Amino acid sequence: MTPTNRKKLVVAHSVLPDAPLHEIETNRALARWLAQILGLKYGGSYDPPIHDGRDLYLLPTQTLVGASAARQLGVKGPEDLWGGYVEHDFICTKAISHGLLNWQAHAPRGWSPLFSERVRSVVLDGLSVFALKDARPAAEHLLYTGPIRLKPIHACAGRGQEVIDSLDAFDEVLARPEAEAMFSEGVVLEQDLGQVITHSVGQSFIGGQWLSYCGDQYLTEDPQGEAVYGGSNLLVVPGRYDELLKLDLPDDVRLAIHQAQVFDSAADEAYPGFYASRRNYDIAQGVGSDGRPRSGVLEQSWRIGGASSAEVAALQSFVNDPQMRAIRVSSVETYIGQPLPADAIEVYRGPAQASEFLLKYVTVKSYDG
Repeated sequence: MTPTNRKKLVVAHSVLPDAPLHEIETNRALARWLAQILGLKYGGSYDPPIHDGRDLYLLPTQTLVGASAARQLGVKGPEDLWGGYVEHDFICTKAISHGLLNWQAHAPRGWSPLFSERVRSVVLDGLSVFALKDARPAAEHLLYTGPIRLKPIHACAGRGQEVIDSLDAFDEVLARPEAEAMFSEGVVLEQDLGQVITHSVGQSFIGGQWLSYCGDQYLTEDPQGEAVYGGSNLLVVPGRYDELLKLDLPDDVRLAIHQAQVFDSAADEAYPGFYASRRNYDIAQGVGSDGRPRSGVLEQSWRIGGASSAEVAALQSFVNDPQMRAIRVSSVETYIGQPLPADAIEVYRGPAQASEFLLKYVTVKSYDG
């Protein structure tokens, strides 16, 4: 696996000015590791006086939004970054997973009704809301069939979500001082499932090569007792989804891969300005309030995420052994101080956004044992 341009400088880029230290340092660690794998120079964190005009390979912590942002960073297409680009902010959030209640509901500029039409069969029941006036009618429509999960569209790692089981409970949400701002920014109301398993399915295009993977992710408790992202276990192959599907996979995993493919294709069709070299999808499989099994894509991640360190570890394995057919890799995030497991690769150890300690590491195991 060789890079398409050996003159590129690999640069970390923390998009948000108030990004927590663990996010910044993880970004730097992955950029440094990726530069070593690709045989490129590591250029540290993006600094306009130093990097403007240079030929960069960028690792942004967020999906790039808008042509001016991409142009400023010298990003012209998926070969220039490990991440993604969208024309409008909402496109890279949970919001696109669902349609609006009706044609009268408020929609952000650039909204494509085509997307929700294309993915209706591969997502859970739900609606996206962008105005306080649309919130109660949307909740009323969904609560007829059971409890719903309220998800602010810019929240990540499972934070900020809550389950609503009645209109009275939803009215309490609407009465909060922050309700108007929250719904104006965007909220997803979605069917709540029990006994949930969350699959991770995705692809990365790095150095002119594709990696494809499937796996599952799990939650852990942060020091405040909130259930947040705890790690991912991935099965990775060099190549596209057709190579992944050649492996002996359970039916539920094959369903998750199919649903991710439909969602991915819909994004390319409905939002033609979009491109991404990392395309990760979370698929929830569980039981609805009617007792029936349900499966659907929850959201996309067109940026570096919790499983990115595992993807880099897989890439390293394929570079070390080009004949390798597949590899099992795991990324772990824990808020408990502990020694690093044998043969694990440490990605970050230090303070977290809301706690004094966070440890991130990766483990690698052979595919066939």
